[in-house]
Amino acid sequence: MANVWSSKITFEKGELHLAGLSAKSLGREFGTPTFFLDEDDFRARATSWGSALTESFGAAAGSVYYAGKAFICTEVLRWVAQSGIGLDVCTGGELAVALAADFPVSKIQVHGNNKSVAEIRRAVEVGVGTIVVDSLIEIERIAEAAAAAKKVQAVLLRLTPGIEAHTHESIATAHEDVKFGFSIASGAAWQAVVAVRQHPEIELRGFHGHIGSQILSMDAFGIAADRLIEFLSLYRDEFGYELPELDLGGGYGISYLPEDEPLLPAQVLPALHRAVTTACAKYSLELPRISIEPGRAIVGPAMFTLYEVGTTKEVLLESGKTRNYISVDGGMSDNIRTSLYGAEYTTVIANRTSTAKVRESRVVGKHCETGDIVIRDIDLPEDLVPGDLLAVPATGAYGRSMASNYNHVPRPPVVAVKNGQARVIVRRETEADLLALDM
Repeated sequence: MANVWSSKITFEKGELHLAGLSAKSLGREFGTPTFFLDEDDFRARATSWGSALTESFGAAAGSVYYAGKAFICTEVLRWVAQSGIGLDVCTGGELAVALAADFPVSKIQVHGNNKSVAEIRRAVEVGVGTIVVDSLIEIERIAEAAAAAKKVQAVLLRLTPGIEAHTHESIATAHEDVKFGFSIASGAAWQAVVAVRQHPEIELRGFHGHIGSQILSMDAFGIAADRLIEFLSLYRDEFGYELPELDLGGGYGISYLPEDEPLLPAQVLPALHRAVTTACAKYSLELPRISIEPGRAIVGPAMFTLYEVGTTKEVLLESGKTRNYISVDGGMSDNIRTSLYGAEYTTVIANRTSTAKVRESRVVGKHCETGDIVIRDIDLPEDLVPGDLLAVPATGAYGRSMASNYNHVPRPPVVAVKNGQARVIVRRETEADLLALDM
């Protein structure tokens, strides 16, 4: 199971340790549920993606963009800035966190399919490096904001190349029937090109494509690169010059289960380089400046969630077998992905060794909802009892970001751990926080 844990996780006499601190000591100090973030692992992943892009593309290397939507807070954005990579945000709230962290605004890329007038105006005023355009209406909004600020705003057009990525429908984003981008096949992409060229306040730098998330094969990325580069060549043929930038998105998969094989920088970037150089030669183009967005691949594996078992219950199934229901003190309020689209996780007893026989089990949360499931099917030792600790790996992406206050449960804290020291970087919510908005 080594591939599902961050690099500073060890097991000593059956007990999980992060950077020298035991699960029991972390649980006592910070309570449960809590997200624990391996700081060294996070920094190493951010740096490795940046280095791999530079090594593969050299002078044609653009930027690696960290996905703010995966997990964002001011302290983590300081680490991202120190690693030298950029930041992708998709709401005014994410931009506000970046500004509070003094993140370099020139390295910020703004995404989103429904950017408000206020969000666009603020992005232009603070000087973000790039806005990724997602609709014709946004073109007008960006032009108005740039004119008011007396600026020329750099943009990319988000295109849908018509690739069916092998992923869940909710996170596959480049086939035609989705809310994102301009379709190449339907002609919407060319309509956007014509529209953006009407505005001197906007500088079209190139195109952006993203085919989905949690993809574990490179095959679809090569096809997408070819279609985007072909579109760059059509632009060149029509207007007589080449656009300088191409963002190939990301969505590289991580290991949630022991059998998952993640896509690593050393695999991804050489494969992308081969695909891009082949397509550029095919269409007689110079290599554009290539950017990527690793998405969950930086923070996802760097974090785990620690829960405490509250109750166990044997349930008789229609088959005549029994299943052990293990209830923990969190659930769909801190990890909605299992309930939302069937995401799969694994877990271990974090506080001790068990030699007991394993049995069919289901890990569930404490919420008043039948679908409140953390892990639907897993074999766990039959001697689990209240007070045991369960650690669920690979929860850095979208766990805390998608957390809610369902049933008025306070959201868990995020604790960074490094060199035997642990510190809170996002505090646990309190009942006072839950009541703070009531009038």
